[in-house]
Amino acid sequence: MSLSRKLAWLLRDGAVTDGPVRIEPGGPEMPTPVGLFHVEWKDREHYSSEYNDDPMPNSVFFAAGGIAFHAGSLEKSSHGCVHLSDADSARFFDALGVGARVQVVA
Repeated sequence: MSLSRKLAWLLRDGAVTDGPVRIEPGGPEMPTPVGLFHVEWKDREHYSSEYNDDPMPNSVFFAAGGIAFHAGSLEKSSHGCVHLSDADSARFFDALGVGARVQVVA
């Protein structure tokens, strides 16, 4: 995914299978980390333990500190996570298995 372009893609064997899709990453105070990561775990009906039990549908956790792709506002920065539309988050949840590589570039 590209944080500066606010876009993400799904790839299989180097070929784009979905995207680009619009994302909303973390803001300046809580940025989404840049680097190469792997999906650590997933939870279709996750609720934040840090932010008032806020719903995080279709969570795909990939970085330390509970950073995940999940459904959320595309108008408001997250707390470091990556917001996707409801439909896009469902596709990312279904397509990304535990261990899948996640690349985040500035």
